[in-house]
Amino acid sequence: MDQGNKDRSLVSKVMDGLVTGIVEEKYGAVLPPQDVLSKEFDVSRTVMREALSMLLARHMLDVRPKIGTRIRAMRDWRMIDEDVVSWRFRAKPDPNFLRDVIEFRALIEPRACAQAATRGTAADIAGIREAFDMFRTSQPGDANYQAGDELLHTRIVLASGNQFFQQMVAIIRGALTAINPIVTAREGGWEAVMRNHARVVEAIERRDPKEAEAASIAMIDYTAEEIQRALSIEPQGHE
Repeated sequence: MDQGNKDRSLVSKVMDGLVTGIVEEKYGAVLPPQDVLSKEFDVSRTVMREALSMLLARHMLDVRPKIGTRIRAMRDWRMIDEDVVSWRFRAKPDPNFLRDVIEFRALIEPRACAQAATRGTAADIAGIREAFDMFRTSQPGDANYQAGDELLHTRIVLASGNQFFQQMVAIIRGALTAINPIVTAREGGWEAVMRNHARVVEAIERRDPKEAEAASIAMIDYTAEEIQRALSIEPQGHE
């Protein structure tokens, strides 16, 4: 490995370690000075400075005179960045965050399902069915369960053909990671999830955009109700 690649690898490792400390609330509101962090991670100040600058660019940190490097509230993090999405979902989900995630899905996924029904190629739709079959033949806790669910939702969004929706797919995958354990923990949750997903997939296969959109709304509404029941989140209606 040449020096440039080695430095980039070190920067990535330091970023990952810093994020872990941030989401686990190890540092409080302000990071320790750079020299302290450099010793903690056993890296040069150059590497630490680069790692911190990457987090600054993602709106995760803020440098204040006489204060130091302040950790910004998670709501300020630049969620369009796929790394930031992954890091944000490491933190224990709070009710407001889960509410926001559900609202985001309600804006994007129903329309993406409708567009997948009209714009998706035969190969796109075959891929959606393949992902659903992988999902439905697994149980919560199985290795293929989460992977199948994420693949299914990803393929639906990609089949929509909307490049902006496609940029948001990392948030949807992260949402599924946070929400699935809560929804499937309820008795009958797995069966309900499968019914809701099957309705979406079958509507897309029939090239029925209205039904695909309605099925997606019903699926997200079910999720919202289960999250509300589990964590006392205020219900969100559809206008």
